[in-house]
Amino acid sequence: MDEPPLLTPRSVTDAEGRMDGFAVTREIKHLPAECGGSPFTRLLGAQAARSGPIIGRSKTMLDVLSVVTKVAASNASVCIVGESGTGKELIARAIHCSGPRRDRPLVTLDCPAVPDGLMESHLFGHVRGAFTGAVDHREGVFALAHTGTLFVDELCEIGLPLQAKLLRVLQSREFFKVGGTKPLCTDIRLVTATNKDPKREVERGTFREDLYYRIAVVVIKVPPLRERKEDIPLMVEHFLRKFSTAYTKPIRGIDRSAMVRLMELPWPGNVRQLENVIEQAVVMAERDILGERDFMGEPDFFAKEFPAKGNGAPAVQPEARQPLHEVERLYIFDTLQRVRGNRTEAARLLGISLRCLQYKLKAYREDELVAFPSTVVPFDGSLKVRGSAMS
Repeated sequence: MDEPPLLTPRSVTDAEGRMDGFAVTREIKHLPAECGGSPFTRLLGAQAARSGPIIGRSKTMLDVLSVVTKVAASNASVCIVGESGTGKELIARAIHCSGPRRDRPLVTLDCPAVPDGLMESHLFGHVRGAFTGAVDHREGVFALAHTGTLFVDELCEIGLPLQAKLLRVLQSREFFKVGGTKPLCTDIRLVTATNKDPKREVERGTFREDLYYRIAVVVIKVPPLRERKEDIPLMVEHFLRKFSTAYTKPIRGIDRSAMVRLMELPWPGNVRQLENVIEQAVVMAERDILGERDFMGEPDFFAKEFPAKGNGAPAVQPEARQPLHEVERLYIFDTLQRVRGNRTEAARLLGISLRCLQYKLKAYREDELVAFPSTVVPFDGSLKVRGSAMS
């Protein structure tokens, strides 16, 4: 059976096989990094082959990928802004893999990982004897990325003195190694990323304004996961498949109630946190269908995010403008899930009689024969809720 798309298509393949929209098929996903074809094919095919696919079908992510497609064909400097864990490096790799320098090096400099005293050497390289411990010549990232792309992650962590030197290199395309006297030329495309607001850093005086305008010819803002929750089912599907294969566990899908809960969580750690939670659940799972109890690697994972009301029932946070009957239905199912299916206890927490609860459940089951052909969210990227659908 073919794998479902990891990225819902905006448009279909035309008669010549050219792809105008965002759709990752299994064939494109496994294209080699040096693949040719359309810019879109290279963007998602090569990107997926090297560091995993970009997953999303929300309008905000489709808008981001539309900008990526446009800027990738140029050599313009790009600044990617977003919270930690949103996938900024994936966007940077997509720009490189679909651009004119895709066959040239992509070099990444992770600024927070480099001590302040060694940052200049990492950027420009050094000659032997330039400082204590410099026992040999070393190339910096500007030399290593020559003719290719230099990705500087968390650029705002670089101090003001080095920012001035970096600005000069971007203006003149020349630099000196630490301790060197010979100017060296560099031809790179610069892509930067930061989890801070560069303009705010300029106002605070911690980032040079002239450098900002050099690095931010195009600014791409990657939305946090809480602003594109319709992408969560696709990501859960992808991570379940990834980790069930990695740990050789036959996970078939996820309980609908658990999926609803995952979509309600705020996810301060964004996609990175979601990936961690799914991996943890797969490792701890004892069944082939994940339920809420499989997400208890941290004590009371869901309960901690959504503390119970005074009567002990769970605090459901429905989406805006959801019908009242749907809110009631989700509330009842959440309560039953919390008490492990004990209807007597659920009725007590809900403040209704057991007979009333049984009547409502019978009505819901009859409804589900049409609305929910299964109580499991399968690996098809869909989560259907009465009155709306995500597919």
